[in-house]
Amino acid sequence: MVALKYLLLPPLINLLLILLGLALGPRRLLGGLLMGLGLVSLALLATPMASHLLRQGLEPYPVIGPGQWRQAQAIVILGGGRDYEAAEFGWGDAPANATWRRLAYGAKLHRDSGLPILVSGGRVHDEHSAEASLMAAALREVFRVPVRWMEGESRHTAENARFSAQMLNRDGITRVALVSQAWHLPRAVAAFEAVGMTVIPAPTDFASAPPPGPYAWLPRAYHLNQSSRALHEWLGLAWQRLASRLE
Repeated sequence: MVALKYLLLPPLINLLLILLGLALGPRRLLGGLLMGLGLVSLALLATPMASHLLRQGLEPYPVIGPGQWRQAQAIVILGGGRDYEAAEFGWGDAPANATWRRLAYGAKLHRDSGLPILVSGGRVHDEHSAEASLMAAALREVFRVPVRWMEGESRHTAENARFSAQMLNRDGITRVALVSQAWHLPRAVAAFEAVGMTVIPAPTDFASAPPPGPYAWLPRAYHLNQSSRALHEWLGLAWQRLASRLE
C-alpha cells in the first residue's frame, strides 16, 4: 500500500508519465500523449477548482451538533502528522498543522460537552516520541485541556481504530465522537465501526469554495497538495473496500 501511495499520487505519477513520454520520444504519438497527460494533469490538480471538487466528495458528514455529541461517551482525536524539531514549543517534534486543527476542535468539543479525550498516534518512522504524546502536550499546555487516554502504538488509520477501541473498551466505552479532517472521516469512521465502535463523526477543516472567475483555474502548489491528500483518501477508501470484500 505504501508503494502504491507514492507511485499513484501526484506529483510522482505525473512526473513518471512525462519521463515515460520522453523515453518513448515526444514526436511519437504515444510519447507525446503521455507527456501531455502528465503536464496537463499536474497543472489541473494544482487548481483551486480541482482540489475543491476532489475534497468535497469526501465530506459527507455535517458539523456535529449538541444532540449528537450527547450520545458519545468520549472524544477521540486522530493524529495527522508531525513537524520535526519544532523549536518554538520546546517539545522536540510538534504536531503538524493538520493535527493542530483537530486538536483545536477536539478541545472545543471537550469544553462544550465535558467528555474525556483520547489522542491516537504512534511512531510511523520510529521517532523518539509517539505522536499521541505530542498531541497530549499541546492539549495540556496550549489549550489547557486534560487528556485521559494516550494511544501511542498506531501507524495508520486502521491501527488508530483497533488500538483505541481496545483501550476504550477496557473502560466500558463503545460510543465516541471521532475528530479528524472532514475529508479523512469516511475512511476513519469505517475503520472504527469495523472494530465495533459506535461513531459520531466530528469533522473539521472543510474544503473552502474556489475563488470566483479565472482565479479558480490558476495552478498553485498549495492546491496540488490538497489534491494529493484527497486522492490519497480516495485510494485509501478503495483499498479499504477491497480488503473488506476479500475477508
